[in-house]
Amino acid sequence: MNASPVQLNPGIENEPGYGQLFAILLRRKFWLLTVLIGAIGLGALYTMRQQPTYLSSMQLLVEPIYQGKKSTTDEFTDTSVQIDSATQINLLQSSSLLRRAMKLVQTDYPLEMDPNNPGNVAAFKGSLSVGQVASSDGKKNNSSATKIFQVSYSSNNPEKTQKVLEALKQVYLDYNLEQQRIRLARGLAFINNQLPEIQEKVKESESALEQFRISQELLDPEAQGKAQADALFRIQQEQQTNRIQIRELQSRYSSLQQQLALSPGQAVTISRLSQSPRYQALLNEIQKTELALEQQRLRFNDGTPFVQQLAEQRQRQLNLLQLEAGRVLGQSVPVGGDRLLSSGQFGGLDQSLVNQLVDTQVNLQTAEARYQSLASAERQLRGELKRFPGLLAQYGRLQPEIELNRETLKQLLKAQQDLGLEIARGGFDWQVVEEPQYGYKTGPNLMRNLMLGAVAGLLLGGLAAFAREAADDTVHHADELKQQSAVPLLGTIPEFLMVGPEDEEQPLLSMPFRKQKTRYSSISQILQWRPFREALDLLYQNIQLFTSGQLIKSLVVTSPLADNNNAILMLGLAISAARLHQRVLVVDADLRRPSLHKLLNLPNEQGLSSLLASNATIPTQIETRTSNLRSNISVVTAGPPPSDPAKLLSSNRMREIIAAFEQAYDLVLIHTPPVLGLVDAMLTASSCSGVIMIGHLGRISRTDLSRASTTLSKLNVIGVVASGAVDTTSSQVHYQLQTS
Repeated sequence: MNASPVQLNPGIENEPGYGQLFAILLRRKFWLLTVLIGAIGLGALYTMRQQPTYLSSMQLLVEPIYQGKKSTTDEFTDTSVQIDSATQINLLQSSSLLRRAMKLVQTDYPLEMDPNNPGNVAAFKGSLSVGQVASSDGKKNNSSATKIFQVSYSSNNPEKTQKVLEALKQVYLDYNLEQQRIRLARGLAFINNQLPEIQEKVKESESALEQFRISQELLDPEAQGKAQADALFRIQQEQQTNRIQIRELQSRYSSLQQQLALSPGQAVTISRLSQSPRYQALLNEIQKTELALEQQRLRFNDGTPFVQQLAEQRQRQLNLLQLEAGRVLGQSVPVGGDRLLSSGQFGGLDQSLVNQLVDTQVNLQTAEARYQSLASAERQLRGELKRFPGLLAQYGRLQPEIELNRETLKQLLKAQQDLGLEIARGGFDWQVVEEPQYGYKTGPNLMRNLMLGAVAGLLLGGLAAFAREAADDTVHHADELKQQSAVPLLGTIPEFLMVGPEDEEQPLLSMPFRKQKTRYSSISQILQWRPFREALDLLYQNIQLFTSGQLIKSLVVTSPLADNNNAILMLGLAISAARLHQRVLVVDADLRRPSLHKLLNLPNEQGLSSLLASNATIPTQIETRTSNLRSNISVVTAGPPPSDPAKLLSSNRMREIIAAFEQAYDLVLIHTPPVLGLVDAMLTASSCSGVIMIGHLGRISRTDLSRASTTLSKLNVIGVVASGAVDTTSSQVHYQLQTS
């Protein structure tokens, strides 16, 4: 009959959130308020018992002489005092300075101002206060720290406060000048130690650069390299122009050669012969002789004297022509006379072409020679430029080192001079803005002590509240109940109180600030209470949802501990089911302390115990009715108390009765005794479809819940219900029917 049991795990607990922490403080507000009020009272009592104190103060303007100026000494001196106000304040309260001031006033107060007594120094430091004065421009949250430090001293002697501050003023001024001189002297000593080393580095770097220039025959590799590159560029430009000129001259030279059909030497030879008058005269004479010879040959044979005479004359003229050609050309002419006859016959045009050919040849040779010269210069420059990358790299390593060493040396010399001036005139100018005054009386700070007491009270009260909560094992909230169980939280029932007529006029005793419980004098008032009814409706719907895959015909309503409200909750659940047209049977299975018949004002002569003890036929229709319930709800009271309830509840007769009731009704709700301490609830639940466990918030503990969960672990526990919740109505929205 039972479904698969749902195992409970009461050890589940999430980390507390802010809401849970606030709920704990609210629940333990008595502890919190008690400790808070006590702490505030102690603060007030301490304030009232305090003796009057006297306070005196002075203000110092701390500003360096060179403030705001960029000085070369900044790199070699400690300037942290100018900007670190916190360090300055701690320094002003240091034990060494306080002991100096105590020595100055020790004669007036020998016992209280003994600098060798650590207790006196600690007391002196506790009475001293140093802070930085803040300025404000009148706007909200707009203030800035100034260079003024305020030193305050409190004591029960007004004259003592003034004397102590006078001594502190003198100690502060002397100490500041002393420390400034030490810082400047330390910086000067550092400079004096660094100067010889830097000077030696300057000499070494300059000597290395000098040797480099001498060995490489260079003054400035960068400038000279740039000059060489510019010269190479110009030569390349000239080479390009020269190549164009050579191509033009070669083209013209070829054209002139084609026109003359002569070599340049031949053309020059012919040109010189053509320009010689004697050579031309001999050519004319030879031409005349040849003409005469041809005429004689026409008349005579070659052997005749006239012809031979003319032939010999021509030969002599040819010899003279050869001699003249040799004289004109300045060399012997190997060619014969006949060859000479054909030379030296240029006209004016041919002579002009010859002159152009000769000029073109000369220009071409000149351009080619220029090209060779430029190529040689280019090769030389390229060879020189190949040296410069390495030279520039080496020069680049030497030159920055020299400049850096020179700059460092310059700064050191300048800082040496500046530090000397600063030491001579002092580094800081401390001005007393406000002189120490005669101490004025200050009463106990009541508000401060009360605030401190309140803060301490809140902390201690919170700790006390959390300690009490840690020691308390009670479940106070529905979320806690849900965290302690692995089964679902089916619903939350609002808190109420059932009282008798004799208790209605008596007020409930409750803790301060605790909300009063809703009190009702009859069961009908509770069942008609809207928050209660709506909570039970929601509970029934949740049961339907969580058991949608199971056939639940009978439910045991129980709790870990005895609770008089369990029967009322069961009746409310029955009404919620009946309102949805369910035929419901309510059974009181608490055979030890029956209560259902009292709530409904029913007789109890016959009931469940009678059915269990007899062998009569089990009725399928129960006619017990009451005006407090709906018509489709039947009630079976507990009946007369038996001598052995456990024997009756564990019998087969009990299982038969439950099975018969399940056949006759849509839902059977059974009220049982508590789970812990008695076996009745477990015996009854073993015969039913499911179990609903009710936990009354504020009464049930985690231990009780864990023990009850373990006891019911083998049964089908559908869920848990939180009863006695506070302020559940604040989260509910009620819709009223609107009437026309």
